[in-house]
Amino acid sequence: MTARFPNTREFTGALYRPSRFEGEVFDLEVDGQLPTDIDGTFFSVAPDAAFPPMREDDIFFNGDGAVSAFRFGGGHVDFQRRYVRTQRLEAQRAARRSLHGVYRNPSTNDPSVLGLNNSTANTNVLEHAGVLLAMKEDSLPYALDPLTLETKGLWNFGGQLTDAPFTAHPKIDPLTGDMIAFGYEARGDGSRDIVYYEFDEHGAKTREIWVQAPVSAMVHDFAVTERFVVFPIIPLSVDVERLRQGGRHFQWQPDLPQYFGVMRRDGDGGDLHWFTAPNGFQGHTLNAFDDGEKVYADMTSTNGNVFYFFPPADGFVPSPETLVSQLVRWTFDLSVKGGRLDMSPLTPFPAEFPRIDDRVALRPHRHGWMMAMDPTKPYAEDRVGPRPFQFFNQLAHLNIATGKIQTWFADEASCFQEPVFVPRTGSSREGDGYLLSLVNRLDERTTDMVVLDALRLGEGPVATVKLPLRMRMALHGNWSRAVSPSSIKAV
Repeated sequence: MTARFPNTREFTGALYRPSRFEGEVFDLEVDGQLPTDIDGTFFSVAPDAAFPPMREDDIFFNGDGAVSAFRFGGGHVDFQRRYVRTQRLEAQRAARRSLHGVYRNPSTNDPSVLGLNNSTANTNVLEHAGVLLAMKEDSLPYALDPLTLETKGLWNFGGQLTDAPFTAHPKIDPLTGDMIAFGYEARGDGSRDIVYYEFDEHGAKTREIWVQAPVSAMVHDFAVTERFVVFPIIPLSVDVERLRQGGRHFQWQPDLPQYFGVMRRDGDGGDLHWFTAPNGFQGHTLNAFDDGEKVYADMTSTNGNVFYFFPPADGFVPSPETLVSQLVRWTFDLSVKGGRLDMSPLTPFPAEFPRIDDRVALRPHRHGWMMAMDPTKPYAEDRVGPRPFQFFNQLAHLNIATGKIQTWFADEASCFQEPVFVPRTGSSREGDGYLLSLVNRLDERTTDMVVLDALRLGEGPVATVKLPLRMRMALHGNWSRAVSPSSIKAV
């Protein structure tokens, strides 16, 4: 390859320089004592550009999906990593160059790929009904073999779906194995249509509801309870004319409120009620539950635009230190005429990528884990340069019932990737288990995986798994293991 990646923050440094690695490493090196009762696979996916982009101003989110599998068993960890063989990646490999232009704007792509699916399959990866789904919210998912990571192709659930987009954040009901999902811009770029799906544990579609949002804008994550669903509309609007002119898919709208659509899961969408909140950026969902006509959703929230690469029309980008980001409990009261929305911060610090013990998903929860940022902690800027985007220097545990917070700070030159909770074998107590997280060693330009006792986070890792390579910053992932959720005890 003679082309070079651009010298921009999207493609340089220990976090964002592409790794471009595929392969396997058998029996990774471990410091400390790896618990033998961790038995299963941690899947994650990263946007990892396989070729230098067509445009120097390309963004991190436009990278090709590379899926990693960390397979735990008997106190050992094996590692696999393969690119998702998307239609766009196969075309790029044949041409030995990038053929794709502006993020989520196919009109800017090379004419040779205008008829191909544009998905990068790079945002989340989840196993359901025996299929590993690599997901990007502008497309159907790609199906992979969970044992070999071989790509099977675009997945329409055995012909049950059309080509409408499919979320990168489906939810699994641990009591039934059902998967709950949606797609936005569901009738094409710029449409206000949202389609809602439910699938049983075998992958059979059991529900499909079509509704309309107040505006065409990003709906990255959503919240699901036993009886309700919440669609958060982020003020990142979509304009068809802007796309035709070669512009970016999203543009921040500082005067637009946040919208939250709440509807019953067992209805036809006719009861969908839209709540509004001041302009802000709704991030990822920790969990949600309902109590009568009240719906509680714990989500990360920021008081301004997090995505500097999708600025407003005037180009203004706020300094990161001016933004306030927290985990927030949103309460939607449907018993009040016209509805009432309340919000209450749960953390005093910036937090993102929150996770729960998935065995209590859709129901009341006590514990949450997340990446956190403490700007007062030391940072080795002299060695590793300015703080990069998505820099979180702590892992945090929040006991929501007591408000008690534990944190673990690695060191002055490390930051974390999204954690995942793993239940302790034989235990039915919520939160009793382990937290896994990849750690970016910015000065060494390597990546480790730390294993912590989830309820004793402040004590630090019980084991550190050493990778003999540097992993590009990933987005999301999930733990795969047979679970008996009906045995989970109330707390």
